[in-house]
Amino acid sequence: MIDMLSFRLERLGYGELLNWEGIHHAKIEIGDNKYDAYRVIHDTSLGPSKGGIRFHENVNEEELKMLSLLMTLKNSLMELPYGGAKGGVRVNPKSLSRDELRELSKKYAVAFRDIIGTWKDIPAPDVNTNSQIIAWMLDAYQNSVGTRDMAMFTSKPVELGGIHFREISTSFGGFVIVEYIAKNIERKNITVAIQGSGNVGGNLAKMLYESGYRVVAISDSKSGIFNRDGLNISEALKHKEINGSFEGYRAEQIDNKQLLELDVDVLIPAALELQIDEKNYRYIRAKWIVEMANNPIDWRVDGMLGSYVVPDILANSGGVIGSYMEWIYNLTGNYLDENTMKERTKDKILSKFIKILQKNRENMREEAIREACERVLRAKRLRN
Repeated sequence: MIDMLSFRLERLGYGELLNWEGIHHAKIEIGDNKYDAYRVIHDTSLGPSKGGIRFHENVNEEELKMLSLLMTLKNSLMELPYGGAKGGVRVNPKSLSRDELRELSKKYAVAFRDIIGTWKDIPAPDVNTNSQIIAWMLDAYQNSVGTRDMAMFTSKPVELGGIHFREISTSFGGFVIVEYIAKNIERKNITVAIQGSGNVGGNLAKMLYESGYRVVAISDSKSGIFNRDGLNISEALKHKEINGSFEGYRAEQIDNKQLLELDVDVLIPAALELQIDEKNYRYIRAKWIVEMANNPIDWRVDGMLGSYVVPDILANSGGVIGSYMEWIYNLTGNYLDENTMKERTKDKILSKFIKILQKNRENMREEAIREACERVLRAKRLRN
């Protein structure tokens, strides 16, 4: 996939951004096992690098290079003072005990302690990581370098300098976009299908349901459910919490392939990368696709879809906006109330969405990439 990203940037005239400032690798030992760990820094022209850490068995250098570049573009597009980074460990976290997971998290922070820092590189959670894992990393980092500074990690527990809003900020950004589509473009009671019910997909489903939107389908890695008249999301998520999946819930059972191919107004991929590709793009019927996962659509089929696509670097940017607010709070001690944070996030995302929508509704991804790349290049030129 990095080859496709490189091709697109070259074609648009931004090949000079295809350089990475640092690709760092470590081996972390847990018991008798060794795990490959990475931290990839793409660019810091705009400020310290920012990006999540994922624990997944498919983590590799090429994936993290691509995701770190996308983080640079996302931060630039939203006019935040950050560059892009991404990190991860090649591991199935479900195979680890809690003690092993804690040890892995702490050893990761120590392995990359010379890279991480409030004004250098600021990690956050990503796939299969959360605020508890960040808390372990924060503790190990602080003890290793001798500080009580809190700002080198975001999405921390509130007790360790986090903010409540950060937990829902990614979902809230997606909600803002879906609500604008419903009220200002489609002007009807839209139907929504959400692939994924983790922190992002689950919280977004709750927001939409509680605001009266018709969420007709939702899924997890094991199962999915569908009801054309709309699901009771509160009940469905409670069922999943108790039973571990949506299996057995009183609705039509579907899989992730069927969910992606539903005839809905808005499809929200909120799970993993590359869910829509050359194998299934012909069967996608949604009018709008709002990318809440990172890179859920293979860029090779972008122009072949009959859908309007709100790209990930815009749609899921609420997360890094929330992280920025947490970072500012840690640096200054000035705390904003949640309503103020929501309003500022809404203003930032909507202004950018409307601008890109009006410029190029047919290819919002390309428009967003152009704007993001131009800002990074202006910063680079000012430094030279």
